[in-house]
Amino acid sequence: MTTAEPAGPGRVLNAAMTAIYPEMPGKVAVITGAARGMGARFAAGLAARGVHVVGADIDGEQMAATAAQVNAEVAERALFDAPSRVVGTHIDVTKPDDHETVAQTALEHFGRIDFWVNNAGVFPYALAGEIPADQMRSTLAVNVEGVLYGAQTAARHMGPGGAIVNMSSVSAVRVRKGRGAYCTSKAAVAHLTESLAVEFGDRGIRVNSIAPGYIDTEMTRWVQEDPVALRHALDVVPLHRFGSPEEVFGALLFLLSDSARYITGHSIAVDGGSRHV
Repeated sequence: MTTAEPAGPGRVLNAAMTAIYPEMPGKVAVITGAARGMGARFAAGLAARGVHVVGADIDGEQMAATAAQVNAEVAERALFDAPSRVVGTHIDVTKPDDHETVAQTALEHFGRIDFWVNNAGVFPYALAGEIPADQMRSTLAVNVEGVLYGAQTAARHMGPGGAIVNMSSVSAVRVRKGRGAYCTSKAAVAHLTESLAVEFGDRGIRVNSIAPGYIDTEMTRWVQEDPVALRHALDVVPLHRFGSPEEVFGALLFLLSDSARYITGHSIAVDGGSRHV
């Protein structure tokens, strides 16, 4: 994976990354939280490489719009004789039955499931001494239980060679003031990933996670618009810039590919080195 753009301090590198995995076309992926943000980027990136995608989101209307947009882009490029398709559907990741419904949608449309990306999540704010009970419960329900239910469903329908990727965060190992519920949930995701990898290994299914740091998304827009917060953020990132969704997608693509076929139970940090500062 390469980019021709130089990396200056504070700069976000949004250039497309080149990665060719010839085994990808024709595979089928489920992505939760795919209506917008990182999940939408994942769906578009996989579809561009010939992977059929079932995108699921609690905002079913926006998910349908995102699916239509990606399908139009794929059709315009026409990189493959049989273009991939994105199917949008609704999911509440806190409900196990919703995951099964999404899996059945994938099977009805494409006949198989090869990849499952547990991307849906929430990012609440409250100082540690003020975290309300409902915030902690809802955060763990979405960010942790949602991952568990997705992985359980994926494992029921995948054969050997299947790959599950969970979204953790650099916050799993670094404290962010005011994000106690979020940090706790992402630490749980990182450890849950290891447990799933050990138990699903008997089925030939790999389970890994990605731990993004400061990435240029709506979730971090407030940091970039606050000069003091931005200066602090860049100071704790050794590469002194925010990452781009494209760079997170590069890690995802690798973990799903055959190039990572002997990698399981790991968390890949896409954080510019911030977890070490």
